[in-house]
Formats: sequence, C-alpha cells, structure tokens
Amino acid sequence: MKKFIYLDHNSTAPMLPEVANKMTECFAAGFVNPASQHRPGQLARKHLEDARRKIADYLGAKTSGMDTDQLIFTSGGTESNNLAILGLVNTPDSDPGNKPSLFTPQHILISSIEHPSVIGAAEQLVRLGHSVDKIPVDSNGVCRVDRLDSMINDDTKLISLMLANNETGVVQPVNEVAQLCRDRDILFHTDAVQAVGKVPVHFRELSVDALSFTGHKFGGPRGIGGLILRHGLTPAPLQFGGFQQMALRPGTEDVALVAGMETALEIFHKNETDYYSDVLVLRNHLEQSLLSRFPGLVINGADATRLPHVSNLSFSEVDRQSFLMAADMKGLAISTGSACASGSSELSPVLLAMGLEKSIIENSVRISLGVSNTRDEIEDTIEIISQILS
Repeated sequence: MKKFIYLDHNSTAPMLPEVANKMTECFAAGFVNPASQHRPGQLARKHLEDARRKIADYLGAKTSGMDTDQLIFTSGGTESNNLAILGLVNTPDSDPGNKPSLFTPQHILISSIEHPSVIGAAEQLVRLGHSVDKIPVDSNGVCRVDRLDSMINDDTKLISLMLANNETGVVQPVNEVAQLCRDRDILFHTDAVQAVGKVPVHFRELSVDALSFTGHKFGGPRGIGGLILRHGLTPAPLQFGGFQQMALRPGTEDVALVAGMETALEIFHKNETDYYSDVLVLRNHLEQSLLSRFPGLVINGADATRLPHVSNLSFSEVDRQSFLMAADMKGLAISTGSACASGSSELSPVLLAMGLEKSIIENSVRISLGVSNTRDEIEDTIEIISQILS
C-alpha cells in the first residue's frame, strides 16, 4: 500500500505508539472482569478506577470531596451524546415527588450545527412526543446566543451546544450559554468530542452539566469514550441488565481500552502547549500557501475562533467528490465533513446552517491535522492540491 499523507484526524487520529504499548501491557497482565469480588477482579478494578480518576482530573472534573463529579465510560462519542440527550431529558427535577417519564413533554434546544449523534438523539425525542428547536448560527458558524432568550420557554429542560464544530473547527460560546442555563435552571450539555485532546478542556470552568468525549479523536483506541456528569446529576440509562457504573451504563468495563484512552490524554496533557502551536503553524502555512496560489479559495469560519488543526476549504468550480477521489489517488487522505456522513453526497448541514452560497458548500473539503503530521507533508499536500486544481 502506498504511503498516505493522513489529514483526517477529525475522523480518527492514528493510535499513538505509547497507547498501543499500554494496551499490550494490560492484555499481557490478563486483567479479568473488574466487577468480580476476588483479588484478580479487585486488581482490575483498581487499575480501572485509577485511570478513571486521572482522566477526570485531566478534564477538570472534581474527583474528591462531597461534590465529586462522575465519569461514565461509554463506547464513544455517539453513545455519550445519546446518553446525555436522552438521559438528561428524563432526569427527575429537584422535587422528589415529580417523576417525569419519556412521555412527559419537554422542550429541548440544540444548535443547528450539531453532530449527527446529537441531532439523531433529538429527533428520537421528537418521536417520543417532546419538542426540539435549533439555535441558528451566523455566517462563521458561531451559535447566535442573542437568539436564545426568545427561544427558551417554561418547558425547556435541556440545551446542547458543541464545544467546537467537527467540520469547521469553529469554537462555540459554551461559557456564555452555560451561564444563561444556570440563570434559567436549564440543564446544559456540550459535545466536546472534537476539542478534548486538541485544546485544554476544563469541565468545571465550562460550568456545564454534562460533557461528551471519545478516545480515538486524540490518539487513543476506538470503542471507548466518556460522559462527565455534574455532581448529583443522574440521567436515565439507555441500557439495562447490569449494575456497573451505578447502572447508568451497565456492561463489563474494558480495562485495556480505558488505560489506552488515559495514556493518550496524559500525553496531550503533558504536551498541550507544543501541540497547539505546532499544528497551528502547519495549518496556517497550508492556508496561506493555498490562498496565495488560488485567490478564489474560501476558508469557512476563518473570522471566528477555530481549533488549531482544522481547515474547511472551498475551491471555486471544483466538485468535492471528484476532488476527494483525485486526492485519494495521489495519496492524500482528507474528507468532506463529518465522518458519520462522509459517504453521503448531500450538502453539508453545517455549511447550510451558516447560510453560505450553494457553490461554496458544494466545493468544500475538510483538512484536519494531527501530532504526527510534518512540515514536509504539508508542503507535499500543497503541491498535490495544486496539481489537482490545475
């Protein structure tokens, strides 16, 4: 197989060697079911809980004291988002005599640029009899916080706004929305899947009630993610038949997967400043070089704060599917947007929500860098793109 330049880290970041080594150590150690009461089970439980505490610490959750936050392990970002959206809507209110069910109509607000896993969960709530409205964004893809007051009503139970968009990398005003939710006694969830392991994320400082993330976006293994929950918040489970993780997500935990994700997060935590500056330099060089060669190039979301590694580009008069095929043949791995919808020929819902011209949306591609990319790879990428456009 030919050597590819991999620039699709928002889809999946290649597993870090240290992560693979850590997981191999776990497999070699022969950890058994951490729910077992015998000493081998207790040993597995100790490793699992140590990793849980470290991950929560890295992400700014409170891990000690009377108001300790909770970290639930899931299979990834999609499950974490579903557990947050569906589970929190079914969370009892502070009044112990009030026990709402999924059939008690609630009102939910999500942004118009959310990931398909949030949108899909919201659509399921509509099918169950709830109501969902979408918060608009401006032309840079930033949530219109000024529209929230008029959209909230007495039945609004939950607002969900991603921390950073998966297609454009645009960072959202989560702190501002969190304060509004606090003032109005509304639950607030943020999908931080594309931000964790790319920029510093601090759960308590964000003032959110729930935060989703997944390991494979920052060099950890696939099949493991997490949902951090504010102290005292208990969503309704989506799965049943086990007592693990306070019965919020029953099923046997995988020590190796958790340890792998913790290792990847530890590596980022130790090198976050260098990572940010390194990928930002590469991303900016890529954009500036392409702009100098192709003045008609549009960088979507360029006037907003963006993640340092993401670039959503629209080339004039270039069909994105043809562009992707040509790039693939030349050894360049990029995408058109969300990996969950990358096989679709439909226009990007995110770019549509931004109100961009159809020609810009039709010609857009996403480039997302990672820690493994080099200056030479970016130079080669510039040349490959130039050849394709010529």
